[in-house]
Amino acid sequence: MLRIHFTADDLARTRVASTIGAAAETYYSLEMLGRRSLAAPFQPWRAKVTGRLSQDARPLTVLMPDHGPGLDLLTLAGDSPDIGEAADTLLRAPRSRVRRELEAVALDSARSSWARSLAEGDGEARRHLAAALVACHRATVGPYWPAARSRLEAVRAQLARTFLDTGVEGLLATLCPPLVRWSPPVLEVRHPRHLDVHLGGRGIVLAPTLFSWRELSLLYDPYDEESVPRLTVPAVTDPADGSALWHDGDGAGTDEALGTLLGRTRAAALRLLVDGCGTTELAGRLGITPAAASQHAKALRGAGLITTSRRGGCVLHVTTALGRELLGGMREGVGGGGRP
Repeated sequence: MLRIHFTADDLARTRVASTIGAAAETYYSLEMLGRRSLAAPFQPWRAKVTGRLSQDARPLTVLMPDHGPGLDLLTLAGDSPDIGEAADTLLRAPRSRVRRELEAVALDSARSSWARSLAEGDGEARRHLAAALVACHRATVGPYWPAARSRLEAVRAQLARTFLDTGVEGLLATLCPPLVRWSPPVLEVRHPRHLDVHLGGRGIVLAPTLFSWRELSLLYDPYDEESVPRLTVPAVTDPADGSALWHDGDGAGTDEALGTLLGRTRAAALRLLVDGCGTTELAGRLGITPAAASQHAKALRGAGLITTSRRGGCVLHVTTALGRELLGGMREGVGGGGRP
């Protein structure tokens, strides 16, 4: 059992993020790929990616331990959703941090020599590792990352709405039952070993993760007292969640057709609003200004494709039944299997 101890300051500093980052998700995908058995939602994914890993990925795959904890790529490569930015962060990571992470990983003697070169600061070894991270992401995560990002954002939106409606304790009380139990001031999480963690006023970040099935992990740097721990929350919770994710670019034609009809940015906004979000969040996800996002939302609302409601000082935009029907109809028509 993992027991996470909260103070009043920790509750006040609890927040929700949209991802643990492309690098950490890539590492999690490799861990899942190596499992003997997989839950049903991930079996189609493994069937698609098996055999895709190239020799370029080997510098990372050889660092996967047979047992015990693996590399903390969130600490080494950051939480950027862009794998290129993550690789750059990994290249700039302090040598002491890389050495510390490698010392915590149980590797056999054949793999230890490579790890030693990396830990000792060999620049070529670090560049090979960063390139391997990108190669692994390209094989196991990249083809599904756009759909995965939408799923992760949807889970974040659900958590955020629960927070707004019930407060932080209400969020903790309803987080991933029966895996988690809120027994104030302690959050009890199902875990293979007994561990007590005191947040000490730093708070905690709840972050959905793709490659996890009915398990939560606490990610934090025990050597950095300022780092805020992250508790991963499974984003895939049933087979239906998974089946919507593992399409290698199948939606490209749909996106193009919808973009032609509505405009590329407005079409992207309609998709993002299926699970609802506010104007500022929509702007961030689209990479535009809040004023521009507000204008796109106004146009979609005028066409009856979204609704807008206000909760206190917050605005929530959500795709309507007509909007969802349009999204579904465009996919059916482009796929070639629709009615004549």
